[in-house]
Parts: sequence; C-alpha cells; structure tokens
Amino acid sequence: MAGRGSRDRAERRSAGELEHEVLAALWAADRPLTPAEVQAGIDGALAYNTVHTILKRLYDKGLVLRDAEGRRGAYRAAKDAAQLTAEAMHEALDRGPDPIGALRRFVTGLSAEEERALRELLTADGA
Repeated sequence: MAGRGSRDRAERRSAGELEHEVLAALWAADRPLTPAEVQAGIDGALAYNTVHTILKRLYDKGLVLRDAEGRRGAYRAAKDAAQLTAEAMHEALDRGPDPIGALRRFVTGLSAEEERALRELLTADGA
C-alpha cells in the first residue's frame, strides 16, 4: 500500500485537465447534459460527485450554463471551444510584458496550414 499512494498522485489529473474533459463532453453534445450524462461521455472515468463539482466550478466561472428550460440539472457550454481558446490567447498576450514579441514567436511556430489560414483571415479583414 505504501507504493500505491505515489502512483495514484502521479496519475492524478489537474483541475484544468478535468475541466477541459467536462467541457469537451458538453461541446460534443447537441443538447444540455446532466452530470450523469457528462460522466458517461467521459467514459465514466470520473466519479459522479467529481463531475458535479467540476460542473459547479465551471458554472461559477461562467463557462457553463444551467438549462433553465426542460431538464433540471442539465448543463451546456457557455462558449464554444474556439471562442474559449481565443479568449485564453488574448489573456496570455495581455499578461505578458511584450505582447507583440509573444505574437511574433507564436506566428513563427504555426504550421503551413495554420499560417495559410491566418493569411486568409488577415486578407479578408483588410478587404
């Protein structure tokens, strides 16, 4: 039993990873989900109480909404994945001392496909 505790700690996921798993299950659904449905959507890998706690934390952060109509206790994502990612990118740029430098380094790390998409977006906005 002594060795088991360290292995359990190593296999533990961070709160951010758990929140992402729950959000991914909500993004994949075409309707609000109950905590039990979210749990099933992530292969039952988390306890029901853990899923419920994560949903409450996400609700408190404004990242999920409770379904006011229809099924009681159902949740849906407040923002889609792209919107949430874009907001995180803006926040990261705002926190740094050199947002232009960070943006420059980010852009140089893009794949050819991502670079092409960015050029198309910038061209479309400039037209």
